[in-house]
Amino acid sequence: MQRICLFPGTFDPVTLGHIDIIDRALPLFDKLYIGIGRNAQKQPMFSEEQRLSWINKIYEGNEKVEALVYDGLTVDCCKKIHANYILRGIRYVNDFEYEKAIADMNRSIANNIETIFLTCLPQYTSVASTLVRDVLKYGGDVSPFLPDIVSKTIR
Repeated sequence: MQRICLFPGTFDPVTLGHIDIIDRALPLFDKLYIGIGRNAQKQPMFSEEQRLSWINKIYEGNEKVEALVYDGLTVDCCKKIHANYILRGIRYVNDFEYEKAIADMNRSIANNIETIFLTCLPQYTSVASTLVRDVLKYGGDVSPFLPDIVSKTIR
């Protein structure tokens, strides 16, 4: 059985923290889907097309990585792409508590899908898309937190 994984998120924008988690997860899976989830409660700063484009450019030529946009439950997306794992990044202890509650709910809906948690490297603990967007809104330099292709597009 192939190890197929979905890494869900909004990726608004894609940060070095996201890239760290993806790159370290790649050896663990045969296929890694990066799922841009639509969330009615969030108003994204960047279009779905832009976020897909960033991910596709960053992982161009890597056949193990594929980006997609999805609606609805993450476990339903997993079923559509035959993923048996969900990948989540953890920065702080409170991230774990929140993510564990979601993982428990997902397991109760689809008990054949496991959630895998990876902690980010220490230099990315404070890198969050929400904080990056806040810095951007006020004209700050976000380039230290973003992949080059994302940083260049934003400038």
